[in-house]
Amino acid sequence: MKHKSDKEPFWKRKTLEEMTRAEWESLCDGCAKCCLVKLEDEDTLEILFTDAVCKLLDGNSCRCTDYANRSKLVPDCVHLTPKIIREVNWMPPSCAYRLIAEGKDLPSWHPLVSGETESVHRAGMSVRGRTICESEVEFEDICDHIVEWPTDIAD
Repeated sequence: MKHKSDKEPFWKRKTLEEMTRAEWESLCDGCAKCCLVKLEDEDTLEILFTDAVCKLLDGNSCRCTDYANRSKLVPDCVHLTPKIIREVNWMPPSCAYRLIAEGKDLPSWHPLVSGETESVHRAGMSVRGRTICESEVEFEDICDHIVEWPTDIAD
């Protein structure tokens, strides 16, 4: 049996289930696309992204303002696990968790590859500067906020 070299980065030699908590958390590139309000087409089941974002997201840092309590403050906030990643269809195609679950590598702009946390923003792969807080969008107007850029994957 061939074993992957310890010189390979952890995401190339470990499954999502084998990762330590620190490794798991480091997979998050900080794009915050998962914090966008998403809609599901009733007929096609297609996931549509909007530019409306969770009320807890800091639009500049693209980080949750209360990560530890997010599930209490936003009951439909999903705590990601390897099982959930493999079951949901709404994670953006550029998401590292999704890429690894699909057996793909991380893109060059991912902070684990580039060594820089800002690389995701420079590559235009984050929500920075592109969103509106969900509390500012009327329910009946949400369809006016559907956007396609969250499905982009650049490398």
